[in-house]
Amino acid sequence: MTDEFKINLEHYDKAVVKLDHIQRKGKTSPYTSHNGHMFSILRKDAVLGIRISDEERVDFEAKFGKAEFKNSGAVLKNYVTIPQELLEETEALAGYIQKGFEYVSTFKPK
Repeated sequence: MTDEFKINLEHYDKAVVKLDHIQRKGKTSPYTSHNGHMFSILRKDAVLGIRISDEERVDFEAKFGKAEFKNSGAVLKNYVTIPQELLEETEALAGYIQKGFEYVSTFKPK
């Protein structure tokens, strides 16, 4: 585990803890999920991706630029890559994690 990963995990955890209905899971690949649908993941290279709706993604990309997220070489549909400056803003990051939760809440449970 690199120092960068540890620092970004701390940022991620600070945002998740603000949302008492969401629990961060995983040790080597920290993530959040709801009803069997993952909606955020911190890759081993310390990059965070969050799954949000198409509408939210358009707004996100207008604000932060094109931000597709890859994991294990594949582009994950409806995920955006969280820029470092956003990852360090606990309140704003918690808002995007909440948007991810709301998005997957519209899916049929697995």
